[in-house]
Amino acid sequence: MHRYRSHTCGELRSADIGEDVRLSGWLHNRRNLGGILFIDLRDHYGIVQLVVRPDTAVNERLSSLSKESVVRIDGRVVARGAENVNPELPTGEVEVEVGEVEVLGGAEQIPFTINAEDGVNEERRLEYRFLDLRKERMHRNIMLRSAVIASIRRRMTGLGFNELATPILSATSPEGARDFLVPSRLHAGKFYALPQAPQQFKQLLMIAGFDRYFQIAPCFRDEDARADRSPGEFYQLDMEMSFVEQEDVFQVIEKLMTDLFEEFGNGRHVTSPFPRIPFREAMVRYGTDKPDLRAKLELVDVSQIFAGSSFKAFADKHVRALAVPDTAGQPRKFFDQMGEFAVEHGAKGLAWVRVGESEGDRPVLSGPIAKFLTEDNVDALLGALGAGPGHAVFFGAGEFDEVSRIMSAVRVEAARRAGHFEEGVFRFCWIVDFPMFEKNEDTGAIEFSHNPFSMPQGGLEALRSKDPLDVLAWQYDIVCNGVELSSGAIRNHEPELMYEAFGIAGYSREEVEREFGGMLRAFAFGAPPHGGIAPGIDRIVMLLADEPNIRETIAFPLNGNAQDLLMGAPSEVDESRLRELHLSLRKAPAPPQPK
Repeated sequence: MHRYRSHTCGELRSADIGEDVRLSGWLHNRRNLGGILFIDLRDHYGIVQLVVRPDTAVNERLSSLSKESVVRIDGRVVARGAENVNPELPTGEVEVEVGEVEVLGGAEQIPFTINAEDGVNEERRLEYRFLDLRKERMHRNIMLRSAVIASIRRRMTGLGFNELATPILSATSPEGARDFLVPSRLHAGKFYALPQAPQQFKQLLMIAGFDRYFQIAPCFRDEDARADRSPGEFYQLDMEMSFVEQEDVFQVIEKLMTDLFEEFGNGRHVTSPFPRIPFREAMVRYGTDKPDLRAKLELVDVSQIFAGSSFKAFADKHVRALAVPDTAGQPRKFFDQMGEFAVEHGAKGLAWVRVGESEGDRPVLSGPIAKFLTEDNVDALLGALGAGPGHAVFFGAGEFDEVSRIMSAVRVEAARRAGHFEEGVFRFCWIVDFPMFEKNEDTGAIEFSHNPFSMPQGGLEALRSKDPLDVLAWQYDIVCNGVELSSGAIRNHEPELMYEAFGIAGYSREEVEREFGGMLRAFAFGAPPHGGIAPGIDRIVMLLADEPNIRETIAFPLNGNAQDLLMGAPSEVDESRLRELHLSLRKAPAPPQPK
């Protein structure tokens, strides 16, 4: 018999009854019922129940072991009594009577419960991540991630893509976030950068003639954490295609995402085809470029209705309205809670009215601001919203960006509370026609608003003849259930066009050549039209696992402060290592001590 096991803990079935077996695993749980010891033994594959008779050396040995100790047992498979069958376990029809035990790895007192969710804080979980990963939910998430990546590889290869690796140590690139820098020992005073994305290299692969590339690429960005973004590093399905237009990229990704999410979505339907929504339209209709289309409500710009109004709260402001049908039976508490929700998201309050049954030739409005609306306001408002009796209307007023942010959240929350939210589905969309440039609010300078390597719509003529803020790019985002999975673009592959675009963003010709000399040289030797995208693996798994936080889908993530609490990173290095790397540290001065 094998030194450690003849079977795994998850594979024993009623067909194995009467067989002598050897198992190894972790002592998951233990119960003592009238002297008979019942133990749940766990390994990677599952859980099986052990039974240990009283007054035996084995019983005494297993009674004294700490939970999570690793043991090897020899025993015989027996049938459970009909009343003891556990239908929730694949092994629930059998148990193993233990005859021998060997302790392979003892365990100290564990800092939190493994066999149940006990509300331990995230910092503690990350400090003992190797224990946290033993929990069923976390183990399931990590195995889901593995299966998703394996499926992606099969599907991409089936679509004619070739998996190719790109460098980790490279030069800095303006991807929109801070680089992680690596000092060079051999070249004093110079630094490598860890890739924010393999952007330039995958374009170079297209120029080199490989036509269809992909990889599960590690990316590194020195940015703050969010629920859907892990600081430090993340993984993406990086892909690029030659001789394509925007729609060609969409067709590949739509097939991949539809098949992938239906394979791992546990019955949740993927709605297709994915709608294409222009960026500016998305900002008006949904208040965000990451709309959750499960919410069956839309915002409407009603600013013109209140232009010059005597109602000062709305007059000459950007005003967005949200009509919510079927609210006639909603109590006042519904409106109060929506107001509280808006305040939590930064609003000073949330104006609203109810639309009641008509008296005469028009519906009657009630609510806190109804008395401030003129008959002309009401007629124009209900016409613009398509609202009538039974509707509630919520309003946001102020600056465009602030109103968009607040009313975007209000739209989804109102849909959930009022029953206009579609559960059990994955609703994808493409956000298209992004502006090529934007104005920095602090400096007034023109900057790239998205990927700087994108092709402007209209090409060189558009760059030279249009206001930069009116130039659109062949850029696109894919969004699912309100989560942005990726940005992508048809690439700029013409040297003169690249000089012009970067010139508008404030780069001199010399700076472009210094920063992107490799790309420019490549463009000069015959570059095909090409484009691509890079959906985030972590976010895909987060959606499929139905987890609210991306760190729940990563085996060893950094915490919200970009620290590895298990391994102690980042850490200090000694002076000899700094000298070897030609570095000296300038530490921040100590804060003044109170007198």
